[in-house]
Amino acid sequence: MPVPLRRLLAAAAILATAAAGGPALAANLKIIAPASPGGGWDQTARSMQQAMQSEKIAGSVQVENVPGAGGTIGLAQFANRAKGDPHQLIVGGYVMVGAIIMNDAPVTLDAVTPLARLTGEYEAIVVATDSPIKTIGEVIDKLKANPGSVSWGGGSAGGTDHIAAGLIAKAVGVDPTKVNYIPFSGGGESLAAVLGGQTTVGVSSYGEFDAQVKSGKLRVLAITAPERVPGIDAPTMKESGVDVEVQNWRMVAGPPGLTPEGKAEILKTIDDMAKTKTWRDTLKTKGWTDTYLAGDAFTAQLKEDIAKAHTILRDIGLAE
Repeated sequence: MPVPLRRLLAAAAILATAAAGGPALAANLKIIAPASPGGGWDQTARSMQQAMQSEKIAGSVQVENVPGAGGTIGLAQFANRAKGDPHQLIVGGYVMVGAIIMNDAPVTLDAVTPLARLTGEYEAIVVATDSPIKTIGEVIDKLKANPGSVSWGGGSAGGTDHIAAGLIAKAVGVDPTKVNYIPFSGGGESLAAVLGGQTTVGVSSYGEFDAQVKSGKLRVLAITAPERVPGIDAPTMKESGVDVEVQNWRMVAGPPGLTPEGKAEILKTIDDMAKTKTWRDTLKTKGWTDTYLAGDAFTAQLKEDIAKAHTILRDIGLAE
């Protein structure tokens, strides 16, 4: 049976694009966001979806949310179900590193194939605009007087948000183990808690609060950057007299058992995506820092970051 002309033309166009060195249309992809909708991992997965589809890097991209235990539930499911499939991905990051350590998770990042670090983002400490707390100094005063009186709403236990709260407590002379930290499985839940006054402050990557800050629902008290961040009207923790600097980062990984060809294929797809205008515009819109690092260089950096996380969590009493 003759092949329809439109199929031949489409195939020729793909081959021509590949030959020219441009992004070729990849097969359909599935990305696991191991958290509830609304948080940083969900936003990362859906931003990848948008960039890949709008720039015609992939035929279609499906995002699936698998929340729980700092991403370790989604990680275990992904590692077991996606073996050897170069068309399945999972997003993760520093939060997952901490959760694995805290939960003594049986499935670690050794069970997947690290591919690339995508973004970095500093932590913000926020309150609802109707909160009586106006400055980070007031939070510190309350923390020193009674650590339990300040409830911190953030992501999973042991993640970047929890680490930031612990480091702040330690830096001002408060026992980090006394921090009243309330973990939530997704950014949407922690956001609702701080907006509803169920927590004293919210702590998370700035991008998770950006829309509510711009709409006037949240006020940023401080940010954990080394210097003020353009577009964020808030002092740094260091500027406020608290020597704390924390940057969250997010990554994408493939399943275990990838062939060298399969790994090369998906790395090229991610690299093509990271160079698109759609992705670069997303970074600017969401206030994400481009920390792109791929392949073996990222794998080596990830090992260093895991070792550092162990040290930090021990220092603030969150790990053995």
